[in-house]
Amino acid sequence: MPLSWNEIRGRAHAFAREWADAESENAQAKPFWIEFFNVFGISSKRVASFEEPVRKLGDKPGFIDLLWKGTLLVEHKSRGKDLDKAYTQALDYFPGLKERDLPKYVVVSDFARIRLYDLEAGTKEEFALKDFPRHIRLFGFIAGYQTRHFGQEDPVNAKAAEHLGRLHDQLRASGYEGHALEVFLVRVLFCLFAEDTAIYEKRQFQDYVETRTAPDGSDLGMHLAQLWQVLDTAHDKRQKALDEQLAAFPYVNGQLYREQLPIAAFDSAMRETLLDCCALDWSRISPAVFGSLFQSIMDAKARRAIGAHYTSETNILRLIRPLFLDALRAEFEKVRHNKNKLFEFLKKLAGLRFLDPACGCGNFLVIAYRELRLLELEVLRQVRDSGQMHLDIFQLVQIDVDQFHGIEIEEWPARIAEVALWLTDHQMNMRVSEEFGDYYVRLPLKHAPHIVHGNALTLDWNDVIPAERLDSLLGNPPFIGAMVMNDEQREDMARVFDSIKGAGILDYVSAW
Repeated sequence: MPLSWNEIRGRAHAFAREWADAESENAQAKPFWIEFFNVFGISSKRVASFEEPVRKLGDKPGFIDLLWKGTLLVEHKSRGKDLDKAYTQALDYFPGLKERDLPKYVVVSDFARIRLYDLEAGTKEEFALKDFPRHIRLFGFIAGYQTRHFGQEDPVNAKAAEHLGRLHDQLRASGYEGHALEVFLVRVLFCLFAEDTAIYEKRQFQDYVETRTAPDGSDLGMHLAQLWQVLDTAHDKRQKALDEQLAAFPYVNGQLYREQLPIAAFDSAMRETLLDCCALDWSRISPAVFGSLFQSIMDAKARRAIGAHYTSETNILRLIRPLFLDALRAEFEKVRHNKNKLFEFLKKLAGLRFLDPACGCGNFLVIAYRELRLLELEVLRQVRDSGQMHLDIFQLVQIDVDQFHGIEIEEWPARIAEVALWLTDHQMNMRVSEEFGDYYVRLPLKHAPHIVHGNALTLDWNDVIPAERLDSLLGNPPFIGAMVMNDEQREDMARVFDSIKGAGILDYVSAW
């Protein structure tokens, strides 16, 4: 569980005072960085190694002062030494690291100064140790807080699609397919996000795969099957002799890990693909782009057959703003300065219900949920600013994923929609945590999105959510021309239009 920013700032003040006079790299660098990580509530022993051996450029031996694989490399010098040279020395270690172990950040320091390089953003920040408390948010990646927003164009999205698609294809080629494959990959996807967004501890899933499974992959499926059981078992119900590393995983619930699946058989290449997935920073990938990830996994013929398509966030916002969001924001402005009506408005937001009857990977539901939570956050700020701070703000966070309903004909995107909403919920909880200082999380999961796997043109939508309880119907159903529909889709059209003359030339989307 991440520390609150308030506590981190207090620890940073104490750290800066304690190390104000440190000078010697050899004698003091290691305890300096142990305590630095402790500022953020992280044990350096869990995530990093000191004096990591590596072959430098020219195949010369070298030792990295501190390496957090895939995240951070530290090069430390004695007080007064040249930090530019220290940075050059840090870069010399890169050729000896695996690609997935290359750091996203480099820090160089001489005790008195700390300089942070963000290699992907191409930025550099330097500050005196005494000013560390004012710069702690630069290190949100250590604390578990996401400090930047990344859009669909971020290259990491393409890498995520590539790696996840490769794992999907490898499992399917090995004979692990159908329903089991879809559920299995969604479970993996949740774990990938969880260890990068403070649901799990740092590298908790990756470390378990790396350290507890054989390099040839022969026992990986067995270990993952046991992990799924642990994630679905409350701590007080777990066996007393359970392996310590497994026991450290949190209880997730939400039915995500409930079903017992066949054990997947892995080989060394498949294990490497999973580790490549782990090495990505999944906190950077918005659940709103899961639709494009899904499309990258499906082949073009399959996409065409079911009319699968990804709707951009921009176009989704063009729909939901006039549909319900603009009116809600206008209502908020009217009640902004009325304390009683503010609480009534919060209650109203928590009572809204939404349905996407062709939800795919849940893009419309995810964006609608995120925007509703952002509006709720604005209301909570107003509550705070109106002098209601004696109230428990976290008790006022009431919007939840069970307000959102969907129907999807394909199982893989239906399961993706569920996990995308859960992960969006967690991301918004982290926003609330940052805003109000203390860590807020909903774990174990108590509520689940209502995503029905089925044919929306044969189901009674009232069985998904009664019409009288529904506030907004939204989405973008599949477009398939009359000439390219399959037999089942033509049957759907005949059933919906009940032999109405001329319906045979209509596009499949018209059935909705």
